[in-house]
Amino acid sequence: MADDFYKTLGVSKSASADEIRKAYRKLARVNHPDAKPNDSKAADRFKQIQEAYDVLNDAEKRKQYDQFGPDFQQMGRGGPGPGPGGGFGGFNSSAGPIDISELFGNGGIDLGDFFGGGSPGSAGARRGKRGAVRGEDVRATVKVPFEIAVTGGSVDVRLDRGGQVETLGVKVPAGVSEGQVVRLSGQGNAGSRGGPAGDLMLQIAIEPHVYFRREGSNLLIDIPVTPSEAALGTKVDVPTLSEGQVLLKVPPGTSTGTKLRLRGKGVLDPQTKQTGDQFVVIKIVLPKKISEKEKELYEQLAKLEAPAREGLWLK
Repeated sequence: MADDFYKTLGVSKSASADEIRKAYRKLARVNHPDAKPNDSKAADRFKQIQEAYDVLNDAEKRKQYDQFGPDFQQMGRGGPGPGPGGGFGGFNSSAGPIDISELFGNGGIDLGDFFGGGSPGSAGARRGKRGAVRGEDVRATVKVPFEIAVTGGSVDVRLDRGGQVETLGVKVPAGVSEGQVVRLSGQGNAGSRGGPAGDLMLQIAIEPHVYFRREGSNLLIDIPVTPSEAALGTKVDVPTLSEGQVLLKVPPGTSTGTKLRLRGKGVLDPQTKQTGDQFVVIKIVLPKKISEKEKELYEQLAKLEAPAREGLWLK
């Protein structure tokens, strides 16, 4: 009998938490009463699917179910209660990092079609026809280092569940934007009367970089050069986020503010899958103090230079 819940979801007894979650979402979407309002068999099937998921999605309940079977809650052990602290019931941190690379779109995935229309947090979406109530969504802000936001990686999200702090590793795809909202389905507060858990909504806050800045899918970096380097031309080492330092040629006669392009070394656009460019912005810098020899040379140069503003202001 211990295999019944696994058979209900169509997964093996060794299935991972992620496999169980995917199987549940697929079956529940098809058999939800809102999808088949006049199908009593589908309603009963949905109830069985929900019951199986409520047990197998909870690590402690699943352990006792595997040991004692469907009657584990009547084995004198009292059965497990809600998750620690109750605040994030249904949240299973043991499932490991959740790959959210497919969840980035216009503000996350809209599960309105799953719960019968309306926003996932609305009363209509939370309350099904059989009295099940979906858990509330939980919202939090996650700080993402600039480099991880550009190249992708993983960040830790610390969650306080009734005084118990848990850490969830979240994979961040390359090209995530400031303020973007990521939805982690089923990681919010627990539902009631057999309803599914709410979602965890993470708003991305990108930390600033020491010298890089971002404009859409392009990166910009200021590179200082001396007046002689700008006048005569030079080669400079320029840092990139993807390939370390690269050697860039600065043409003779380059003015301050000139942007030199490094193609394909910018930010990946998650929608178009195209990578932007990196622009090197030239900044001509002068020393705050110069020696007598340097002053003499500048004075000689001044006698040879044409006025920079000659003919600029036309009458």
